[in-house]
Amino acid sequence: MNWEMDWIWGLPLIILTVVIHAYGLALVNKKVASRFTSARRIHSLSLGSITLMGATALWTILLHAFEGGLWAAAYRLLGALHDNKSAVLYSLGALTTYGHAPINLESRWELLGVLEALDGLILFGLTTAFLFTVMEKAWPSNPGESR
Repeated sequence: MNWEMDWIWGLPLIILTVVIHAYGLALVNKKVASRFTSARRIHSLSLGSITLMGATALWTILLHAFEGGLWAAAYRLLGALHDNKSAVLYSLGALTTYGHAPINLESRWELLGVLEALDGLILFGLTTAFLFTVMEKAWPSNPGESR
């Protein structure tokens, strides 16, 4: 099987989504997390720290959905999937490595789906590290301890 086109499309999509994700996380860090952590540290589990985590989680979900949409658009553009619903469902399944939907890429583009799953591992790794960092800033390591 000839997979050059899968790599030609897959690698730039991985790079693009990682850059978008890193930029999006940097924005959230600057606009939301720093507001809660720089001027006044949160020293206990509070409504502010819970709101911070909720807003951060929502933002990362939107980032992942947008990035999945980019992959879905590529599948449609390439003719690998024949309708938008299937493209989005397949893409989000591949990105999350859930892959439960009975939707398959045309055999010509199967490696591209694997590359998207690889991208998903990278993106979710970045998200996990970021959420951990936000939690470290928002919550003390010991409930009675001040930072």
